[in-house]
Amino acid sequence: MTTTPTLRVNELFCSPQGEGRRAGTSNIFIRLSGCNLQCSKDGEAGFDCDTEFTSGNHYSISLLEAFIERVLDKDKSANPKYIIWTGGEPLLQLSKSIDILEQFKERGYRQAVETNGTVEKGPFDFDWISCSPKTAEHTLKLKFANELRYVRSIGQGIPKPTIKADHYMISPAFESDGTAHPATVQYCIQMIKENPEWQLSVQMHKLWRVQ
Repeated sequence: MTTTPTLRVNELFCSPQGEGRRAGTSNIFIRLSGCNLQCSKDGEAGFDCDTEFTSGNHYSISLLEAFIERVLDKDKSANPKYIIWTGGEPLLQLSKSIDILEQFKERGYRQAVETNGTVEKGPFDFDWISCSPKTAEHTLKLKFANELRYVRSIGQGIPKPTIKADHYMISPAFESDGTAHPATVQYCIQMIKENPEWQLSVQMHKLWRVQ
């Protein structure tokens, strides 16, 4: 008996991309459940995470498309053919779910993935790969990304990435209240002035107060 492949999905929504080279473009976000990293709200693990991604339900591609259609009925501005897979760590599921990715591709969807870089990508060729490393470089398994985005606070140095990328980006760390301290922004601006191969990427969705 053949079973229908599914993904465990935490949430699905349409929103402008808030950071990186594709900032401002409208997309369908599919947040997958699960992550392979342990973070803490007080930063003891070296980074914070303000996203709930542990819960979720299993969806087949037909259910996901039906859900996408319902979301688009509510928001006509979204690009119905550009999916951003996010998490948690989406490659935990996607690297083993090539059939679902291929089916979306056959249906005309372009697909991007947002990853922490610690999980093998698998054979599927995404249209765009965004990587935001949160652990030491020697722990990263991704070899290439279209963009690398590193969050930086005052005192942290310029990254020395092992992953090759088309675009290298520095993002000022945000405070717990969802704002970026001006001193942190200025620190990152000075960093890219001294290292012109890097670009500034502010997490605009936090300023917009959207997902």
